[in-house]
Amino acid sequence: MNNFQKVDVQILNAFVDGDEGGNPAGVVLDADDLSNEQKLKIATKVGLSETAFVSKSQIADFKLDFFTPNKQIAHCGHATIATFSYLSKLGKIKSQHSSKETIDGIREILLQDDWAFMEQKAPTYIDVQGREEVILKSLHLTKNDLFGNAPISIINTGNSFALIPVANPEILKNIKPDFDSINQISEEFDLIGYYVFCTQTDNGERDADTRMFGPRYGIEEEAGTGMAAGPLAFYLYDKLNLKKERILIQQGRFMKTPSPSLIIVDLIIENGRVEKIMAGGKGVLSKTMIIEI
Repeated sequence: MNNFQKVDVQILNAFVDGDEGGNPAGVVLDADDLSNEQKLKIATKVGLSETAFVSKSQIADFKLDFFTPNKQIAHCGHATIATFSYLSKLGKIKSQHSSKETIDGIREILLQDDWAFMEQKAPTYIDVQGREEVILKSLHLTKNDLFGNAPISIINTGNSFALIPVANPEILKNIKPDFDSINQISEEFDLIGYYVFCTQTDNGERDADTRMFGPRYGIEEEAGTGMAAGPLAFYLYDKLNLKKERILIQQGRFMKTPSPSLIIVDLIIENGRVEKIMAGGKGVLSKTMIIEI
């Protein structure tokens, strides 16, 4: 007797740059009857950095649970963009405004043509407690590789990331991450991972080029990280005095297999303060997988 259950997983590339690249995420609809243990098994078999599971919600339009290959995560930018892009294409969203329920509360979703934007909370800083040199060592970098007087900072808009400003794209490209050390530091500060960036780009309209390392969640390097781009946009506004309400961030160009991504971040500013962040991009359906559990 075959007791296996077959689950359809839609694979969408989120934060595509034009119609290319992006960060693939799994999306499972009608996941109400799946347990968290089953969701983790599915995410592990899918093998992408995150898979989103969509269920009914009593307090928002949809309930989303996010799983990496090794654990549940409170928020995921590219899986959110993938999910709402797909739901919109299916005609399941009738308005420009939608919402998601997560294990960390409700967040607003805004749909504009082919683009989906997700709300992130007002940012907060976390003290790195004099651990800058240890963080740099885990990337085989020194203080001379940093950008000007810009500090290493940990910022949380729903998830925590260490933001590490380097001086130029060559340094960014040639980083040699020590994943064991990054994992230990991520445990220490409860990080999703490192978001290393420079403000020099190959496109004059873009504001930053980035790389994200998240071994604590089974992600060596990710092509597009919306939940890190939000904190970075705030950092650029607050620390580097980039007083723009829309910031364009590119990612994925320096991966072993490049996958260019574009993340647009809108800063909602009131009385000179960032009150919330809307980070978004475009999701494109790639393929369907059938997973047995």
